[in-house]
Amino acid sequence: MPHLSALGLDLGHRRIGVAGCDGTGLIATGLMTLQRTSFTSDMAILRQIVDERQVQILVVGLPYTMKGELGSQARRTQKLARRIAQALNLPLHYVDERLTSCEAEGLIRTQGLNLAKHRDLIDRKAAALILQQWLDQKLWQSSMGSE
Repeated sequence: MPHLSALGLDLGHRRIGVAGCDGTGLIATGLMTLQRTSFTSDMAILRQIVDERQVQILVVGLPYTMKGELGSQARRTQKLARRIAQALNLPLHYVDERLTSCEAEGLIRTQGLNLAKHRDLIDRKAAALILQQWLDQKLWQSSMGSE
């Protein structure tokens, strides 16, 4: 199995949840939550992660509306994601992230943690869910192609 290193991002106005995967491309894990300051300093931090992990692909959650349409939030996310992908010189893939934050909040609640005090953990878990969804789709598509 070839080595795969993807970086998953949950883009927000104040924070960016960041997730990475193991070298096999099977398991996504939350890495950090980046408190956004400026595009330049945010990219310096992400560039360091990309270099350390030898990232090959950027996966970003796209917040479709509940009707499955691209609303204003999704268009803003696409614009930022394209800037990030260009700055990091990585190919960009999108994943429908409609319910990932809700799912991440549910996981935090099951751990008995206070949601208000753990916004950064929610963003990191949401990024891991986004990346895991992409990894699972990739695995499923490759298994369907091998039959």
